[in-house]
Amino acid sequence: MVTSRDVARLAGVSQSTVSYVMSGRRSISEETRRRVEAAIEQLTYQPNAGARALASQRTQVIGLVIPFAPGVEPSGLLPFIETIASCARAEDHDVILVTADEGSAGLTRLAGRRLCDAIVMMDIGAEDARIPVAASLDVPVILIGVPDDSAGLHCVDVDFDSAGRLAVEEMVAAGHEKVVVIGYAPAVIERNVNYVKRFLGGTASAAVLHGIGHEVVAPDATGREGARGAVRKALEIAGSRPGLILPNSEVQTPHVLQALLDHGLVPGRDVSLVGLCTDAVAETSTPQVTNVSLEPRDVSRRAMSTLFRLLDRRDDPAAELVELVTPRLTRRETTLAVP
Repeated sequence: MVTSRDVARLAGVSQSTVSYVMSGRRSISEETRRRVEAAIEQLTYQPNAGARALASQRTQVIGLVIPFAPGVEPSGLLPFIETIASCARAEDHDVILVTADEGSAGLTRLAGRRLCDAIVMMDIGAEDARIPVAASLDVPVILIGVPDDSAGLHCVDVDFDSAGRLAVEEMVAAGHEKVVVIGYAPAVIERNVNYVKRFLGGTASAAVLHGIGHEVVAPDATGREGARGAVRKALEIAGSRPGLILPNSEVQTPHVLQALLDHGLVPGRDVSLVGLCTDAVAETSTPQVTNVSLEPRDVSRRAMSTLFRLLDRRDDPAAELVELVTPRLTRRETTLAVP
C-alpha cells in the first residue's frame, strides 16, 4: 500500500510537506507543490480517510438531510443530490445521506458522533422544530429553504415570491382576467413546507397589483383522481378562457394535462397553464409546459459555496443570511399567444 511517506520520498520533501499540500493548511511554494502532486499522481496515492481525519480533526464528509416524504417526487431531488455531491467532491469531501424523518435526532447523531464536518438541510418547514437544534450544533449548517425564523442560520432557495408573480404576469400578458392556482398536495400542506405560503403569497399579491381575480383550489388527493377533481373545480371557478397555475408540477403535470384534455380543452389554445417545475420536466411534457424554473442546481451550488466558506473560515465573508435565486419564466406551448 502506497503511503504519504512514499510520496514524500519520491518528491524529495518531508512527510509533513505532503500533508500540507493535500490539506492546503499552509502556504507551499509552487515548485514544491508541483513535485508533490506529480508524485501523488505517479504513485496513484489515496490517503487513508481515518488517518486523515485524526490528523486534521476533519471527516471530509458533508451530511445531507434530505426529504423522502409524502408529496415529494424523488426525481425532483436528483438535481440537488447530484450537484451537492459534485460540489463536495470538488472540495475533497464525500456526502452522507440522512432522511428528514429522523428529525432533530438525525442532526444530533451526525454532529454528536462527528460523522460529518457540516450539514445541508432540505425540506424546511415554515415552523421547523429542527432549526433551534441545528443552530446549536458545533458544525456549520445551511438550509435549502427559508423558514419563518432561521435562528441565524444561512439559507439559500429560489425566490418563490417572485416565482408566483412571474406566473401571474404571464397570465396577464395572455389576456386572462382570472387565475386559479391548483394548489399543493395535502401532504405538503400538512408538513407546512416553507415555500408554500411564499409562492401563494406571490401569486396573490401579483393578482391584486394587476387587478385580476385569484383563487386557490386544493386537490383532495394526490395522483390522477386528485388532479381531475382540482381541474373540475378550477374550471367551474375560472369560467371561459381559464388561466391555471400549477405549483406542484413535478408530480401533477401529466395528470392535469390529461384532465384538461378530458374536458375537451387544449392547453395553449383554450386554456393557459403555467407550471412551477424544472426545465427538464417542462421540456419532456406533452405539450411542453410554460414554466417558472426551480433552478435546483444553481440553488445547490450557491448553498455549497456558502457552506465551504463557513467551514473553512475563508477570508471572503459568507453570503447574506438569506440568499434567494431569481427564477425565470420560459414560454412554451401551454399558454395562449400574447395579444
